[in-house]
Amino acid sequence: MIATVLTRLAPALGTGSISRLIWHNMVMARRQTLIQLDDARIAALDQRAAASGRSRSDLIREAVDLLLGTGDEAAIDAAIVAGYERDPAPEQDPWTLRGALAAIRAEPW
Repeated sequence: MIATVLTRLAPALGTGSISRLIWHNMVMARRQTLIQLDDARIAALDQRAAASGRSRSDLIREAVDLLLGTGDEAAIDAAIVAGYERDPAPEQDPWTLRGALAAIRAEPW
């Protein structure tokens, strides 16, 4: 069934689009959990979901990732920290020093 649909869609989608179509709807293994929220939080969550075009679940997953320090943002933060640990910033930034000297010279004293 899926192969038939993809075969029919292939000419309209163009090269490489079938793989994107397949992966777009793939879902990673998840377990459903029940959380209890008061009406104000649900209203705020629904408002944010509507404004961003995302689902409640997606927003809650993002909030959990932020709380636990996981997800894309945490990986980016960890990479930045690792980079500075590997190659620390210099004691005196040459651009800052150059800018400070230029500002002093520009003063009308």
